[in-house]
Amino acid sequence: AGAIMLTASHNPPEYNGIKFIPEYAGPASPEITGKIEEFIGRILASGRILQAPVEGTSLVRDIDPYTEYVKHISSLADFERLRRKKLRVVLDPMYGAGQGLMDKVLAQAGCAVDTIHNFRDTLFGGSYPDPSEKHLAELRDRVLKSEADLGLALDGDADRFGAIDHDGTYITANQVLSLVAVHLLKNRGVEGCLVRTVATTHLLDEIARDYGIEVVETPVGFKYIAQVMMERAVVVGGEESGGLSILGHIPEKDGLLADLLLAETVAYEEKSLGDILAEIYEKYGRFYTTRLDLHLAADKKDEVLKSLRDNPPADISGDKVVEVRTVDGIKLVLESGDWLLARPSGTEPLVRIYVESRDKARFSALESYASKVVAPQPG
Repeated sequence: AGAIMLTASHNPPEYNGIKFIPEYAGPASPEITGKIEEFIGRILASGRILQAPVEGTSLVRDIDPYTEYVKHISSLADFERLRRKKLRVVLDPMYGAGQGLMDKVLAQAGCAVDTIHNFRDTLFGGSYPDPSEKHLAELRDRVLKSEADLGLALDGDADRFGAIDHDGTYITANQVLSLVAVHLLKNRGVEGCLVRTVATTHLLDEIARDYGIEVVETPVGFKYIAQVMMERAVVVGGEESGGLSILGHIPEKDGLLADLLLAETVAYEEKSLGDILAEIYEKYGRFYTTRLDLHLAADKKDEVLKSLRDNPPADISGDKVVEVRTVDGIKLVLESGDWLLARPSGTEPLVRIYVESRDKARFSALESYASKVVAPQPG
């Protein structure tokens, strides 16, 4: 059976949305959503919306999936290792779907859990339930004040994650994906490929090369990662916006699982996230990444992207463009391995620019190029 989920994800409280989940428990494919949109169009065109009572019928049944969910998730995370380590964790579920749940899961895994925003607030405290760095100041302060091992966060519907190291450093989604990938390959011996979106760090490619496994690149959106997960063994599938799933789980991102795996990584390595990252960078090199959101009118947005696609530069600051990928937007891959991706936002008048480099100076040059080429045009 499929399911219908009411969620606005990490958007502010005035938003809402409807998400259809097919029988495979992952994001609906473009084919499925296309059929739904066609069906809705026919209903709207007819001017008749059929209504039928469901209360008091066999169509409505209340269930509590907590026990079965914890049973499943405990088969994916090493609760015994976590119980031995007894980590001190601060949790911020951001008033959302993870409140009252994630703290119990961490406690069952033997963690000493301190919480903030761990109650239902339909206004999300007047902020966005978005676990990005700018929304995690309170979590950072609590981690430092309580001298915790790490801070963990969830977005409004608990499918995306956020993390703060013991010293208050924000751990990016790209870093989390790399940490979890190395942990599962090195400490758990999980076999399969890595899957990342076109906008996600190529550090995963270096890790995969070291372990002799394949990386699959997809368009942006977890539904594309899910398609690969249903066809192949995937060690980790993830995206830079904070979504992650692993082999053995449903083909859908899960913030609770991601947070658990981060805690497990610390328990296995017996080091802070920052120290583990330092070892990863020493082995594979440092990767500098950023995302720029540039506001453009719809016609200018299309014009800029068409220009970049039809007339890509031969080089950027002397670094030769060796490949132009168009799987989603325009991705310029340079001879050094650095890259730049320009893609339109599907919901806002924005062009999103993603930049990654292994060298700080080249990174600055790429940022400068992106700002100049994809800049608002007069008129």
